[in-house]
Amino acid sequence: MVPPTQRASGDSGPLSALGRGAGPATLILSSLAGGAKHGYALTKDIEAFAGVRLAPGTLYEVLNRLENQGLIEALATAAGAQALQAHLQAQRNVADVGLRRLARSWGVT
Repeated sequence: MVPPTQRASGDSGPLSALGRGAGPATLILSSLAGGAKHGYALTKDIEAFAGVRLAPGTLYEVLNRLENQGLIEALATAAGAQALQAHLQAQRNVADVGLRRLARSWGVT
């Protein structure tokens, strides 16, 4: 497994080690959390729940990297589920801070 890296945002863990691939990895792991899927089914599921269409090159490159890190097999591994949970929690924390600041400074709720 690739060792976790510390990023400026405070995000760390296996998904942050993917750099710009963390976004597609999050989408792929979220899709696989619902059950096993082949490439086309992953693409369609991600498009349905996120409104994002991953290009085949991106999809298969990230799938390969996730598999090499031991985060997926036919579906997400326990390590993949833990990595996804940690990554999503970090993103939730960033979103919560941003929303609180918007509400305080701009009255946006």
